[in-house]
Amino acid sequence: MRSRQPFVERLYGRMKEADSLLCVGLDPDPRKIPAPLQQAEDPIWAFNKWLIDLCAPYACAFKLNSAFYEVYGAQGWQALQRSIAFVPPEIPVILDAKHGDVGVSTDAYVRAAFDLLDVDAVTVNPYLGADAILPFAQSPERGVFVLCHTSNPGAAAVQGLLCSGEKLYERITELCISLNVNGNVGLVVGATYPEAVRRLRSLAPQMPFLVPGVGAQGGDLQAAVDAGLDAAGLGLIISASRAIMYDPRPDEAARRTRDAINTARATHPAPSEVHSFSACRYAGLSPLEELVLALHAHGCVQFGEFALHAGGTSPNYVDLRLLISFPLLLQQVAHAYTHLLSGLPCDRLAAIPYAAVPIASAVAMEMTYPMIYPRWEVKEYGTKRAIEGQYRQGERAVVLDDVISSGASKLKAIAPLEAAGLKVKDIVVLVDREQGGVEQLAQAGYQVHSVLKLSYIINVLERHGRITAEQAERNRIWLAEQRKKQENPLAGLSAKPAP
Repeated sequence: MRSRQPFVERLYGRMKEADSLLCVGLDPDPRKIPAPLQQAEDPIWAFNKWLIDLCAPYACAFKLNSAFYEVYGAQGWQALQRSIAFVPPEIPVILDAKHGDVGVSTDAYVRAAFDLLDVDAVTVNPYLGADAILPFAQSPERGVFVLCHTSNPGAAAVQGLLCSGEKLYERITELCISLNVNGNVGLVVGATYPEAVRRLRSLAPQMPFLVPGVGAQGGDLQAAVDAGLDAAGLGLIISASRAIMYDPRPDEAARRTRDAINTARATHPAPSEVHSFSACRYAGLSPLEELVLALHAHGCVQFGEFALHAGGTSPNYVDLRLLISFPLLLQQVAHAYTHLLSGLPCDRLAAIPYAAVPIASAVAMEMTYPMIYPRWEVKEYGTKRAIEGQYRQGERAVVLDDVISSGASKLKAIAPLEAAGLKVKDIVVLVDREQGGVEQLAQAGYQVHSVLKLSYIINVLERHGRITAEQAERNRIWLAEQRKKQENPLAGLSAKPAP
């Protein structure tokens, strides 16, 4: 078994240890194998073993394209297995298989790649959507590289198509960001399209890019490096195959290629500071920490002096209505909700107007759950509905909102849902302001599930220097005061209208 550290941690550790962004491709053509090795019992395996021995000191990874082995049947498959097993365990192995299927077929591909071949990462075709990607990304110890903007000449004709104002490869990137909960999703981005590399780096500052197209395909190395390096001077896995494999001295070719990449890195302009909302996963940030930093960077969590609707003031304010102006952040938020929802019985999502409506819409699209929402004001015309959307009596509705302070607005929204015959037990919010609302609703018979607690947000922002120690302490004192006020959490509240 190969090392089972988190994939990205291993990858970036190897990059630093070898001072290399070079990925050596092992795509053998028996006709080009050196004559002495052609006499071996298994020439492909003998050739690969020779290449791995020579090139390992200069490689951050090895990549094997399965087509070059499958074409030779059982002997080719055996050579593939033996080659993967021979790569030193500290060097990640990527299987370039471009899988793209769903259901039991994908499950079989996952088992073949990760259980049988024991590779560290696989390339995947995203044409079938998240269903084709997620099974490969379930374990942080394994990586998945999603075809995004490939290096071939015809790529732009399809991958550059406009979809609702965005190019297809940009939409694929947004999908991958939403799926990157374990920090193990990367993109395949061709060096032959440096502007696409630059655009994708701006969209996905934290993701590793597998970059083919340098060398035989004519990609400009300096342009690719300038466009794709991340803020830590890493983030690129630059693949070279034929230029190294068939050189009379593969070790020298690998060293020259690694050195050329490092020269390009050295002449690259100093990377700008990482934006708080795009802190790198390999630096040790959890997905929840990244989300907190993103919300703060976009103004969704603010600190100062704010008047509250219920009276009094607060040293903090959570404004998730801003999410509609930041679609990538909204997608990140929606994905956080999906993890809480995945374990809850649910027939319909019921959004509380107004801040939760766009959030619930994004969640509904990701999870393909139908959505409804109760109206604060019943229409006096048309259908005169109190609840928008379709539903049936007896269905289970999970209520979605942005934050919870007290339970009042939740109970007000639940009342018409239950009056219409829907069953409500669970409420999901992004932020619990820890002002007693969770406890109030628990006593009324409802369970609140929150992605983040305000105390956690304060701790993360202080730890990363986004707020001062004085600001953090002021907010903690305010939170403690709020908790003391919750001696009678159900005072004045009722889950249903009084008779």
